[in-house]
Amino acid sequence: MHTYAEVIDYLYHAAPAFEKTGAAAYKEGMANTIALDNHFGNPHRHYAVIHVAGTNGKGSCSHTLAAILQRQGLRTGLYTSPHLLDFRERIRVDGVPVPEERVIRFVEEERAFFEPLHPSFFELTTALAFKYFEEEKVDIAVVEVGLGGRLDCTNVVKPLLSVITNISLDHTQFLGDTLAKIAAEKAGIIKENTPCIIGEIHPETRPVFERIAAARHAPIYFADELLAEAISDGKMAIAESLFELKGACQKRNIRTILAAVKLLRRQMAISDDAITGGLAQVCELTGLAGRWQTVNQQPLVVCDTGHNLAGWQLLAPQIKAVYKEKKRLSKGRSALKIVFGMVDDKDVSGVMDLLPRDAEYFFCQAGIKRAIEARKLVKMAEGKGLRGTPYPTVGEAYAAALRAACNDDFIFVGGSSYVVADFLCFISRTSQP
Repeated sequence: MHTYAEVIDYLYHAAPAFEKTGAAAYKEGMANTIALDNHFGNPHRHYAVIHVAGTNGKGSCSHTLAAILQRQGLRTGLYTSPHLLDFRERIRVDGVPVPEERVIRFVEEERAFFEPLHPSFFELTTALAFKYFEEEKVDIAVVEVGLGGRLDCTNVVKPLLSVITNISLDHTQFLGDTLAKIAAEKAGIIKENTPCIIGEIHPETRPVFERIAAARHAPIYFADELLAEAISDGKMAIAESLFELKGACQKRNIRTILAAVKLLRRQMAISDDAITGGLAQVCELTGLAGRWQTVNQQPLVVCDTGHNLAGWQLLAPQIKAVYKEKKRLSKGRSALKIVFGMVDDKDVSGVMDLLPRDAEYFFCQAGIKRAIEARKLVKMAEGKGLRGTPYPTVGEAYAAALRAACNDDFIFVGGSSYVVADFLCFISRTSQP
């Protein structure tokens, strides 16, 4: 094993990856995590940590918090998943991905130890991230939970602050089939005597968070209550106008982010300039992509990683609103084309109920085993009154949509993070708009 490509191929085949294989990669329990953590000397204890969980929004919140901390002048680690174009996106220091050589060295030097453990891909990735942050002498790391919280392998950290963005029904086969059960799993990141911010208030989940926080003597705050004064005097609207991320879901995320910053300011200096700069430059500072990302103007092409029912409850109205405005400006000439695919553990039927009926669909499947076959999506869509054509890959679906589009049209690409990943790979390879 000498090249980066060979090492990445080895990691995906030697250790099961949830995004590739689904449930077969899910390992309940912390035994491997603790063994890896002890082997590397508990590296996360050498820097401060902000731990971020939640059903939706945790990626945007994690990247934005990292951007603010970078603007403050702190050497900042950022660990997120999944990646879109390159594995190295998952592990960044001050926005720069981990070098290929470090990934190669990790596998070559440590495989004799970790192979007998049969760890998951995410367990290995987490161990690499925590060790790399220690080597790079970061001041602070923003660590995004992979799945759930309580049994997630990131949950060995002892953070300055725990953040839970929101709760909705997702990954129910692992986390539970009610909001309260899922909240209990996410609340596993609440630590003894450690402040926790909850991004959204829900009557079914609030008592769960309050009960677990009280048992752990952890101060708990709800974003809207903590920011009530800022919301009432218009400061929130100013912050929203500065925020580089423009998806409808970001109005919720920014409240979580600013509430988290308010609590962090009780423990460290964070200037107003760092906050405004981080909000305005999150993509440039951290490499964040795929969040209501505009990749072309004529025709308008937007992609978004929203991938479950809760995400689409915000995405669908935004798509419809943008299309309505395009039709108005073009005097009715605009058409809506949607490149759409999903994976097999999501509520596809529920999402399809939300999709615009007046769009032309280009159904596709991302290059992972969990992707639903495009022809199956067509059959499901027909039962919902949606019309479209199947394509074997995301690139072929997008190319067809682009060929069929005029300058006034609106093309949306999404349904899954993996659809967006394949789409961004395709346009980077082909120089397509």
